[in-house]
Amino acid sequence: MNFCPISTSLSPNTEKDDIFLALKLIFQPWRWKREVKILEKEFQNYLNVRRAVSFNSGRAALMAILEALEMKKGDEVLLQAFTCNSAVNPISNRGAKPVFVDIDETLNMDPEDLKKKITSCSKAVMLQHTFGWPAQIEEISEIARENNLFLIEDCAHSLGAEYKGKFCGAFGEAAFFSFGRDKIISSVFGGMAVTNNEKIGERINEFREKLDYPSNFWIFQQLLHPILINFLVLPAYGLNEHLGRIILGIFHKFSILSKAVYKKEKRGESVKYFPKRFPNALAILALNQFRKLERFNEHRRKIAKFYEDNLRNQFDLPLSKEKKDISPTFMRYPVLVRKNTDEILEASRKRKIYLDDGWRKNPVVPPDTEINKIGYFLGSCPGAEEIAKSIVNLPTHVNISLKKAQKIVDFLKTYEY
Repeated sequence: MNFCPISTSLSPNTEKDDIFLALKLIFQPWRWKREVKILEKEFQNYLNVRRAVSFNSGRAALMAILEALEMKKGDEVLLQAFTCNSAVNPISNRGAKPVFVDIDETLNMDPEDLKKKITSCSKAVMLQHTFGWPAQIEEISEIARENNLFLIEDCAHSLGAEYKGKFCGAFGEAAFFSFGRDKIISSVFGGMAVTNNEKIGERINEFREKLDYPSNFWIFQQLLHPILINFLVLPAYGLNEHLGRIILGIFHKFSILSKAVYKKEKRGESVKYFPKRFPNALAILALNQFRKLERFNEHRRKIAKFYEDNLRNQFDLPLSKEKKDISPTFMRYPVLVRKNTDEILEASRKRKIYLDDGWRKNPVVPPDTEINKIGYFLGSCPGAEEIAKSIVNLPTHVNISLKKAQKIVDFLKTYEY
């Protein structure tokens, strides 16, 4: 563990108790597939919502919401550019049409561009709180009401973020959260759909009741993830970048570990793994992390403040803004750079600082997403396209100490200037 490098992704949140919990669960297969009630109840109470229904991923939770809102072929769902293909594919796979809206200075949906792109076919607005910074909720909620549109909150980055004392996820008709390997809390895969509307909540639950659990092999893959990443992959990267890549590549090639985004999803195609029920084994991992949420988020805010204090005089920091009325979660801390991001990331890797989290280069990420196949047209959101070319996201997770953050700051300052 002493050889572990600085890394933005690859199970970043995991602490010793999370790793050994996963190891324990591997040898308790009778606990893998049970009803998930405790996590749902605690989630519901925390957000103060009426219903919380779990799934095996955030995109599965979104699929359930789209079903509950009765989205049909040809219906338009407006969502921001600079998002993940996992947020887009559930829309297009239903036969509905994703319509991309440009972003504002905080990397969230621009209300003015939203107004321009609403048509008679528009049925919903999906509001993403990018990197845990609450979007312009009041303005966009009002636009949605005026145009009789459903408001769906994409809270994959923002568990625990608040706007005017109210948690993100409690403003629209429904919201979904992700417990992916690099999210605010992590169970490798996992998600939750929440709503204050009883009718919508019942439909979401009905959707879930028709689903199967993932296979035992898939569950086993996810339980292995925090163990192998922390004991083999990250130490290998700490010794040599190429060794780390080889070991991780072998695990992926032989399906010992699964990728965060499957290859088909990058082409806009559906995959057999979603939607599924949330297996109890992963719910136990998520619950263990959920009970550490406040500490995790307080740590993220501390690291974000450190970056802001040390970088604001040399870099454009999109989230170095007035925080009146909001409390962000800072899943990442974005920095806009002048030099080519490929060159910067290559130079950082030589110092065993791995900053490439995949949120760059394309207005729909990961970078190798075939954007033409998922309905995005180049030039439709110039602000998002420009941001994607210049962004480098800094890690804020619980394993980033102030000492590690200082190494990142020192690298950026010396490389950029």
